[in-house]
Amino acid sequence: MDAPYRKINGETGIQESMYLEELSNKAQVVSCIFSLKEGVGALAKTLRLFEEKGINLTHIESRPSRLNKEDYEFFINVDATCSKELDEVIASLKTQISGHVHELSRNKAKDTVPWFPRDIQDLDRFANQILSYGSELDSDHPGFTDPVYRVRRKEFADIAYNYRHGQVIPKVEYTKEEKATWGTVFRELKTLYPTHACREHNHVFPLLEKYCGYREDNIPQLEDISRFLQSCTGFRLRPVAGLLSSRDFLAGLAFRVFHSTQYIRHSSKPMYTPEPDICHELLGHVPLFADPRFAQFSQEIGLASLGAPDEYIEKLATVYWFTVEFGLCKQGSEIKAYGAGLLSSFGELQYCLTNKPEIQPFEPEKTALQTYPITEFQPIYFVAESFEGAKEKVRKFAATIPRPFSVRYNPYTHSIEVLDSMQQLKNLADSINGEMGILSNALKKME
Repeated sequence: MDAPYRKINGETGIQESMYLEELSNKAQVVSCIFSLKEGVGALAKTLRLFEEKGINLTHIESRPSRLNKEDYEFFINVDATCSKELDEVIASLKTQISGHVHELSRNKAKDTVPWFPRDIQDLDRFANQILSYGSELDSDHPGFTDPVYRVRRKEFADIAYNYRHGQVIPKVEYTKEEKATWGTVFRELKTLYPTHACREHNHVFPLLEKYCGYREDNIPQLEDISRFLQSCTGFRLRPVAGLLSSRDFLAGLAFRVFHSTQYIRHSSKPMYTPEPDICHELLGHVPLFADPRFAQFSQEIGLASLGAPDEYIEKLATVYWFTVEFGLCKQGSEIKAYGAGLLSSFGELQYCLTNKPEIQPFEPEKTALQTYPITEFQPIYFVAESFEGAKEKVRKFAATIPRPFSVRYNPYTHSIEVLDSMQQLKNLADSINGEMGILSNALKKME
């Protein structure tokens, strides 16, 4: 079996995501999963539907359903040339068979759900599918003509390419020149944080200095920071070689995983970088991921992206841009910065709190449609009243995304639960009921 086994409730089982393993490697194959109630002739009746349409099944496997003990789940592959006939069979399955049908496809056709990771280990499947940079640099990159820098970038890329979930993130021995570049950025930004950064950032930053080696003369290690974040909010870091697609990057947030670079900008321009680097990640992003409310807000954006149509991924990426990257928030009578793009840019951190840019209230429906520049200061910023309020607005916005199910993150198994059956909803209700019981008991003891 290609899919790894693991223990589930004391029994050996196969990861739910195994059903997606062959999909990306066989472009001429269409795959789907359907469930049937156990009964005499149930499978024969189903297979007859395929036979009547002349559909050739190239692969079929089964397993007991985890959602309903009376059901069996079947995974099938069919030739892509039969896709039209398959649509008719799927329609018949939905009307004639008591069960559920899911078509799986990265190259999605109309009404199909784009593939998304179901288990945290699934992130291994796309972590290396970067869009730009990595060990290769564009001609306008400050380090393009520096052979030493290019070799160094390949070393960082190799760490990310070889990393798998569950491994210790390899320690990097940064050079004297790299530490000097970090020190310049660290020193300049730290002077602005007390007056320009939000209180959550200023609360966490001293803790990072105490526990994670944040110093002017030292570049912290991702593994140390990841362990710190997990103890605070369950967030963790994962090394990445360059920019991921919006869909893949946001999917990581759904699991409270932040894909972080380890390389640093070129020393010739310490206050400029054309791409996210370790200064941006560690000084801009990391402090806020240690705050429970911001961590939940970030995860909500990630959960909303799972299975969303492409046009909504673009909208969610824009919401992410104007919040997690370039967001402002109200704190008392003042406006402070919480976006990582601001907190890691000495120039824009000062500019964003002047009267030069336009300031608007954060409303996901409107924010999602706003265009923005990438290579210059933002002309418009959106202000959140609070992280809690922003989270609720994102939840309401996510409810408008057309997908035939809801999702929930299970922090115990680090997996995504697709809520598309009554049994799933019953399990969720039981869990909520248990938590309400704990809350009620605690309130009584406080009386």
